[in-house]
Order: sequence, then C-alpha cells, then structure tokens
Amino acid sequence: MDAETLYRSRLTTPDAAVAEIRSGDNVAMAMAVGQPPALLTALAQRVESGGLERLNLWYFHSMEHAARTILRDDLLDRVRPHCMFLTRIERDIIKRAAEAGRSAIDFVPVAFSESSKLLSEDVAVDTFVTAVSPMDRHGWFTFGTGNDYASTVARSARRLVVEVNPNMPRVFGDSLLHISEVDAIVEHETPLAELAFPASSPEDQTIARTVAGLIEDGSCLQMGIGTLPNAVCAMLRDHKDLGIHTELLTPGLADLIRCGAVTNRCKATYPGRSVFTFAMGDRAFYDFLDDNPAIHSAPVQTVNDPRHIAKNDRMVSVNATLQIDLGGACNSEHLLGRQYSGSGGQLDFVRGAAASRGGKSIIVCHSTARDGTVSRIVPKLDGPVTVPRNDTQLVATEYGVVDLKGKSLRERAQALIAIAHPRFRPGLTEALADDRLT
Repeated sequence: MDAETLYRSRLTTPDAAVAEIRSGDNVAMAMAVGQPPALLTALAQRVESGGLERLNLWYFHSMEHAARTILRDDLLDRVRPHCMFLTRIERDIIKRAAEAGRSAIDFVPVAFSESSKLLSEDVAVDTFVTAVSPMDRHGWFTFGTGNDYASTVARSARRLVVEVNPNMPRVFGDSLLHISEVDAIVEHETPLAELAFPASSPEDQTIARTVAGLIEDGSCLQMGIGTLPNAVCAMLRDHKDLGIHTELLTPGLADLIRCGAVTNRCKATYPGRSVFTFAMGDRAFYDFLDDNPAIHSAPVQTVNDPRHIAKNDRMVSVNATLQIDLGGACNSEHLLGRQYSGSGGQLDFVRGAAASRGGKSIIVCHSTARDGTVSRIVPKLDGPVTVPRNDTQLVATEYGVVDLKGKSLRERAQALIAIAHPRFRPGLTEALADDRLT
C-alpha cells in the first residue's frame, strides 16, 4: 500500500487505540512535550470506567496534561507510575499520598543515557504512546521535540500508538518514523505544552557572569534546565563560533543560534548542526525548530554518551545542584528527606565534558536555600550522590568559582568554604577542624 492508504487504514479514535491495552500491561509514554494528550485522556477514561484494573506506567518528566489525566489521584489505586525523573507533579502526588498514609509513585533511579536500554531491554513494554509531527508525502513522521528514549522504545515495544499533532515541529536528524512502523494513529490538534522561565535573580546574574567568563570562543555547550543556565546563555551573545551538543534544547540556546554566536563550526561531531535529544520552550521556539536543517535530533543513548560527548573539544557542561559537600560530592536530586527530581543526564555530561580536550564541567548553585536559612555547601550530603567527588571539577556560587581537580580533601573543603555564604563559613570551618573529612 502507498503511504496515504496505509495511514488511513491505521487511523482510529483515541478510545479504540487504547482498547487493546490489558490489565497488568507495561505502558510507556513519551516524556515532556512528547506526551500525547488525547491518548492519555482516553487511557484515563478506560481506567476510570473499570476497563483496566492495573496499569504499569513508565516515563520521564510528566507535563500538566498527564497530571489531569492518567496521573489523577483517584486513578492511582489502579495506575502505578514508574517515574525516572520527578517534577512538581509527582512531588505533589507523593505529598498528598503520604498525608493519606499510602504510596503512589515508584521512583526508578536511572541515568538518562541508560533510559532507552532500560525501556527497550529490561522492561517488556507492551504499548508505547507518543505525539509526532504530521506525516509527509513519503510516509515519514518525526518525533519532534522528543527523541530521547522515544525513538528507541517506539521500535522495541510490542505496539506503537502515535498522536499526530500539526503543532509538533518537524525536526531533522535521527528523528524519522515511518508509517509502516506504526500500529495505530490518532489525530489531535492542540497547543504544545510550553516552558516558562521565571525572571533571573541577582544571584543568578552574578553566577552567570562568572560562568560566561569561563567559556571560550569555539566552545561546545550543554546547558541544564532552569533560570540560571538560561541566564548564562543570555551572557554569551558576543561569543564566537560556539557549538551545541545538549540533552535539552531551550529558547536560551536557540537565541544564541539566531544571533550568530552559535555556528557549530568547531565541532567534531555533527559539524554545522546543533544537537539535542529533547526540547522545551514556547511557541516561537517550536516554530524555530520546525523544518530547520541546522537542528539535529538524536537518541539519548547517543547524545548523552560521555564517550560521544568528549569527541568535541572545549566541551562545557553547566548544571545546577541542590547541595554539595566539603569533599565536592553533589546531591542534585534529593531535598528535605524526599526524592525531588532525578539524576537525569547530569553525570553523563559532567564526565563527557571532563574527558573532552580543553573541556570544563561547571556545577552551579546559589550559596543558600530557603530564603538564606540553609547553606547549600554542607559537611555531609542529606541525600544520594548524583555527581561523585571524583568527577566534580568547577563549582560556582554567587561568591566565586573554584576548581577542585587535583586538590586534596582539605584543600577542596577550604576552597568550597570560600564560596559559601559568609554566614555559614564559621560552621563549615569548624566541621573541617573536626577532621571528619579524612
């Protein structure tokens, strides 16, 4: 059959598309902007009506339409989320469930670079659901904003259901999906979920200026999520011949492409193209991605492979942490005794940048939290180690930047105390004097 005939033969309603899912199945959904609202609505309605007694749901990074549908509190006695990266949505669910004396989320620790392998080899995914861009005349969709694990799991799952949204950008790179690979299609036009960045704080601006001063012309960039990395991007507009190899592509990085600071001319991998594995932004940003040959989408096991990252000289990774101990170990995922987010791809890029010739791994954080009442630099971490002390290189707060490589534990502690908030330096110095670091 030609592509159009095949498309029509697989076109169905959301209700019919999820009707083949059975109780006890493992269903994986795309992450972030790639999550399909119409399919998630139909799936939630099926659970609500009693059609599914138990559903195992696997995913990274949920969005609001997931919270309104398949992650509703009243469904979580039958839906068991296996989440690999928590957002505010899961944190709220966990809090409400704890108040009711029950658990509601199974957090699954995994590096972002390993997520495709986990979901394609270690978990038997029965159905994968994702949003895609419209099919072209040759029979090809694209995964749009979300290549990540989607392009791999779409092909390893027993069944693939796609939601075609004309607002999903058509993206170049390793993002193609052929109609012959799809089991069911639904059509649903809806605005894409958008990511808004709050205004940066004075501390953000101070740290961003420090970080921007560490980045040379010709560097290749990875920026994490949040206002601080976005503030760094805003201070790089006068740089020349920057490159992009990042897990997350954001409007801040897109602005550097638009203004000419990014040319990707110096990259060893994908020269001339900005590489990413998932993207989040606003409507103008999605329009920028659409049909743009300078943008290259690739699977997360490629983008986040430290060996692949390191092929680019002067690779610079900028990532935020929640807490750092006096030896340099970072906790970027655990807060107030609870899982806050996940390890994501932070360690992937810390190691990739460190292995790059002339590369720099930069960990950033405000010196304090909770309105200045808590130091983020501590004698001992309150949660798991996201970045081991062996891997931590440059650390920046609003009080300066230090390079921990080659320093002893005592020298590291002294350096980190120097960039802690002055109010907490005496207590940290006392902890160092107790000699608990060796």
